Amino acid sequence: MILIQPWQEASKAAFAIRHKVFIEEQGVPEDLELDEFDQLAMHALAFQGSECVGTGRLVNIGGQNGLIGRMAVLPRFRNNGFGRAILKKLMDQAQEEGIVNLMLHSQVTAIPFYEKQGFQIQGGIYDEAGIPHRNMIHLLPK
Repeated sequence: MILIQPWQEASKAAFAIRHKVFIEEQGVPEDLELDEFDQLAMHALAFQGSECVGTGRLVNIGGQNGLIGRMAVLPRFRNNGFGRAILKKLMDQAQEEGIVNLMLHSQVTAIPFYEKQGFQIQGGIYDEAGIPHRNMIHLLPK
């Protein structure tokens, strides 16, 4: 099951996943993990039974533009379709909000995952929180 919620409702579960994946596993500094976009975003939460196992967010950045980010699935639940389901739910939410142009900052190691979902690389490699990233874009049907 995938739920879409504002930060006020999603914060506890979403931050627990992000803390485990980004801060503990990947070494992202804790002060970089939460930002001003969390309050503005709609957050997807993936559940296996009653356990929240993954999350992601969609920020409407104005006009027909959206930014997907903070995609994370707990290690023991990876490669079971949760990431794909979260991304699909966020893309569906984007369409509901009238977003056509989606962008995300992909860790270089995750590029093949996003390419399978229709995203295309845009621009070169850059560092974000000590991890190599590339921008990716996807145009949604109107």
